[in-house]
Amino acid sequence: MASEPQRVTLAQVAESAGVSVATVSKVINGRPDVAKETRDKVLDLLRDHNYGGYRDDLRSHPTVELFFGFERLSIYHTEIIQSVVDAGAREGIAVVVGRRGDHDPTTDAVAWARGLAAAGRRAVIAVTANSLPTPAREALGRYRMPLVLLDPEVLPDHSIVSVGVTNFSGGHTAAAHLLSLGHRRIAYLGGTERAGSNQARLHGFRSAMEAAGAPVAPEMVRHAGTFHAAEGVEHGGRLLAQDPAPTAVFAASDELAAGVIEAARRRSLRVPEDLSVVGFDNTPLAEVTSPPLTTIHGPVREMGAVALRTALQLAAQEKIDSHHVELATQLVVRDSTRPPRD
Repeated sequence: MASEPQRVTLAQVAESAGVSVATVSKVINGRPDVAKETRDKVLDLLRDHNYGGYRDDLRSHPTVELFFGFERLSIYHTEIIQSVVDAGAREGIAVVVGRRGDHDPTTDAVAWARGLAAAGRRAVIAVTANSLPTPAREALGRYRMPLVLLDPEVLPDHSIVSVGVTNFSGGHTAAAHLLSLGHRRIAYLGGTERAGSNQARLHGFRSAMEAAGAPVAPEMVRHAGTFHAAEGVEHGGRLLAQDPAPTAVFAASDELAAGVIEAARRRSLRVPEDLSVVGFDNTPLAEVTSPPLTTIHGPVREMGAVALRTALQLAAQEKIDSHHVELATQLVVRDSTRPPRD
């Protein structure tokens, strides 16, 4: 009977790398006080010997981490999961979905990154309200895992790779559509107020309104705090309670727009006869609202593919064309918009 191969020891890894056991221990624990060349050599040996799960099976079973930094996922987030998983299937890459948990990158960055490395992740695609904190990005760097932010709410600095959509253009297009129908009292319902995507959509909306000589009154702008439907019902209701009320609402997500439609129904207002509503994202929800929702199409499927391809390019140390890519949005007209009654 053949005997099992002996498991390599920490001392053997240290001897092969020509360093001390203490140095190898620092590498395993993600300590920053190790030279990059030394760290890379130690990590290679750890993977070669499968020490503690540090394996290099990426060629045969490559995996990418799709990490969500939110407590609660939305319909839009499920579309992102579908887009990245589909792109991974086409590329022969397994996509593992993770979220904040026991090893949280905001509180235990080194343990989080070390766990991903031990599981053989090749790269990380993150969907978060903000960029991952600096300790988390540094920890990923130590384990040679590139990071790509997917549709970040806040645009990161130029050193961080990200993929998003043309939010300003989308907001401008939504307002222009409503203006072309004859609306002038148009309200904006945003999500997280400080989110860069939210601000860009609002600025695009204001730009079209001001160009048409229809400035936006302060009471016609509200921020719900999130992009979820329940907040759309609440804050949409507050917009509709004004006198005079808006004849149209541009909501910064399809879920918010669905909430506005429900708020209108509770006030016996008909959409689109009494109120026109435009959403953003063009998620499957837009097709099943009553009436079907006019919305700004965000190319989620394309974003997922670009994010995955970019992450793989970085993992292979290939040159990328841009650190920030914005994919074009476009208007999808359905039945929730029409000229105002007055």
